[in-house]
Amino acid sequence: MQKIIKKAGVLIEAMPYIQAFRGETVVIKFGGSAMEDKACHDGILTDTAFLECVGLRPVVVHGGGKAISRRMASSGLKPSFVNGLRVTDASTMQLVEEVLNHEVNVEIVETLIARGARATGLQGPSILRAEKNLALDKTTNKPVDIGFVGRITGANPSPITACLEADMIPVITPLARGADGAVYNINADESAAAVAKAVRARKLVFLSDVPGLLRDPQNPDSVISTLNRTDVAELIRDGVITEGMLPKIQGALDALAAGVRKVHIVDGHIPHSLLLEIFTEKGIGTEIIQDE
Repeated sequence: MQKIIKKAGVLIEAMPYIQAFRGETVVIKFGGSAMEDKACHDGILTDTAFLECVGLRPVVVHGGGKAISRRMASSGLKPSFVNGLRVTDASTMQLVEEVLNHEVNVEIVETLIARGARATGLQGPSILRAEKNLALDKTTNKPVDIGFVGRITGANPSPITACLEADMIPVITPLARGADGAVYNINADESAAAVAKAVRARKLVFLSDVPGLLRDPQNPDSVISTLNRTDVAELIRDGVITEGMLPKIQGALDALAAGVRKVHIVDGHIPHSLLLEIFTEKGIGTEIIQDE
C-alpha cells in the first residue's frame, strides 16, 4: 500500500509543472550513445510520449553519427573528421541522407507510435536553411573544404507547427537545404537550437552523455545545476566549457537570445532523466537561464 501511495505522491509533485507547461513546446535533442542503447533509446522516447500525453508539445531533433559510421564501414568508406566535423563528399552525403531519413528517423517515429503517441518524420531540408561550413585546420590555421557540411542560416517553422497543431510529435533529421539547392549535413545540437528558436519553444533539452555541465570534467559529481548567460561566458573563457560541449552551449545561448526560457543539459542514460529535469524542483542536470 505504501508503494502505491508513494506513486500518487510523485504524480501530485509533478502536477504544478504539468499545469505550467501544458500547451508549451519542448524541443528535445536526442543523440549520443543513448541512441545506441536499446533501453535508453526506448526509455527516452517513452518519456517523450508521456510529455505529449500530459499536454506538452514535444519536438524531437535527432542525431545518428554512430549509425552513419557503421553504414560507412559496411560500405567500405572510412570516416574522416576535421575538428570534430565529418568530411562529407557526395557519396558520403547520399549515405548520410539514407541513414538519417530512412533508418534512424523511422525507428524513432515507430517507437513513439508503439508508445501510444502520434508522431511523424520530417526531413530537415524542408525546415532548415544552411550555407557551406568550412572547417579550420589547426595546423595551418586555414579553412578547409570538408564537403557537404553546413551551418544553419535560417528555419521555416511551418511544417513543425502544422504537426503540433495536428497533435503529432515531429521527428526531425539534422539536414538542411543550401541556397545552391544542395543538402548539407548539420550538427544535431545546432539543428535543435535552430528549431527551438524557430518555434519559440518554452524549453530546449539536450540529452547528453554526461550528467550536465561539469565544473571539473574528471568529476561527474561537479555538475553545475544552474547558470546564466554571464556565467557561460566566464566558463568558456576559463576553459571549463570546451570541445563537444561548445555546440550545445552556443546553441543554448542562441536559443535564449531568441526567447527560449530555459535550456537543459541532462544525461540521457539516467532512467527518466527527461521527466525528472522537467517535472521536479531540483532537476538532475544543468539548466541555463537568462541573466537576472
